[in-house]
Amino acid sequence: MLKGFLMGSADIVPGVSGGTMALITGIYDRLIFAIKSINAKAVSHVLRFRIQLLFGQIHWKFFLFLGCGMVLAIIFFTRVVPLQIYMFTHPEIVYGLFFGLILGSIVLLIREIDTKERSWKNSFPLFGGALFGFWVVNLVPGDTPETFWFVFLTGSVAISAMVLPGLSGSYILLIFNKYDYILMQLSYLGTHNTTEGILNLVPFILGMIVGIVAFSRLLSWLLKNYRTVTINVLIGFLLGSLYVIWPFQERQYHETIINVEIMEVTNPVVEELMEHGAETNRPEYLRIARVVERNGETQSVKIVEVETVSKKLISNKPFNPWSSEFLDLEHVRKRGGIIGMLIGLLMIIGISYLRKKG
Repeated sequence: MLKGFLMGSADIVPGVSGGTMALITGIYDRLIFAIKSINAKAVSHVLRFRIQLLFGQIHWKFFLFLGCGMVLAIIFFTRVVPLQIYMFTHPEIVYGLFFGLILGSIVLLIREIDTKERSWKNSFPLFGGALFGFWVVNLVPGDTPETFWFVFLTGSVAISAMVLPGLSGSYILLIFNKYDYILMQLSYLGTHNTTEGILNLVPFILGMIVGIVAFSRLLSWLLKNYRTVTINVLIGFLLGSLYVIWPFQERQYHETIINVEIMEVTNPVVEELMEHGAETNRPEYLRIARVVERNGETQSVKIVEVETVSKKLISNKPFNPWSSEFLDLEHVRKRGGIIGMLIGLLMIIGISYLRKKG
């Protein structure tokens, strides 16, 4: 279960791949073998409700303990340390952390290549991967749809990264601009929004199943037969798409009013808003729309319209915070971005050390 928690943490945090953590904890080969047990035959057992045959086909005990650990990691990073909120409230330090982790992962991948195979000929797949990565992040709009098929596609591609040491599934979610969306749906589980969270996660889960059955096998085969070429393509892809998580960006958000509630002025929520104001840097926040005085039978009563506002990222543009144009911007937390990058790099150094020791 501990190994599952570590893998779950790696899959939640972009930059630390689940595949790398599986290598460190010594379960990578077993993970690949277990994933391969989920094949067309297993799907056939599910469709025909052959539960006993299904359990005999797949490595369910391994998936059970691994899954429990990953669920705990998801709870930790959506409730205890809610990354989906910190991405809005502290974007520089969070994206700085992600940037440092990805940069460190690139170094780890380069070290995976045998020194004898580091030649200019093998640089062509790297450049090809870089061009593809750059093309993908420019192709994907800042405001990606939340339709069934797009979320399905995101899930199928993201889960494939689990079998690749160095490439994080969460990083794929960032590229597709669905990282905060998926974490938000996961955070809804166990709350009054549980039904909404489950319904929105269904296409993502279905995509993950398809990704495990189809893409993961292809990637596993590529790693086995064309390891150097595959790793070079991965390195190029990471380099080409890296700027999308540069911590210093001009971000534009679209706000949508998702609920309006009538409250009395003495309501603790209203008093809190009047005293401290709305927390507009959160993905969802409350604000006072207007105060209305309603005449009662004996005296007038003040009532307040409180709006629940949802924010969604629609565009982002990287910039250099040290250029003269942006030196006076108070909202850019330069120190936080740098600290985040350093922490990310240090985490990768620690992972590399554990990997060697293991």
